[in-house]
Amino acid sequence: MATRSRIAIEDQDGTVRSIYCHWDGYPEYNGVVLQESYQTREKVEQLIALGSISSLKPLANPPEGATHTFNNPLEDVTVAYCRDRGEELSIKSHKNVKEFSESDIEEYGYVFTAAEGWLLIDGYPENREIVLLESALSHNKIE
Repeated sequence: MATRSRIAIEDQDGTVRSIYCHWDGYPEYNGVVLQESYQTREKVEQLIALGSISSLKPLANPPEGATHTFNNPLEDVTVAYCRDRGEELSIKSHKNVKEFSESDIEEYGYVFTAAEGWLLIDGYPENREIVLLESALSHNKIE
């Protein structure tokens, strides 16, 4: 069964753009990959530009000249619905981080902010709170 999530970036004007991720959205996987492999705005922009994804990996894009498809993906490359399966590009817009956190973020939401880096949002309404991803990972000693 999939653990779905939304991955987002806060733009300079405070608006937020997000993409859907179907697999492994829990902090012990997607959270760790985001924290370790997507620490710059440039890398997060590359990820968001893919639109909705099937699975998150340490690399947003395959190396130049490499063959990477939805059905035959490279091991460390993110699998995207638009690029790798030819579906329509899907990126949602939100007014701000608060609106994103209150939207349907699936089971987990992640948002990259200039001020604080990665934030984690538990998507279940009874647990809905925004915390620093780094703190959540170190608190649970997730590696």
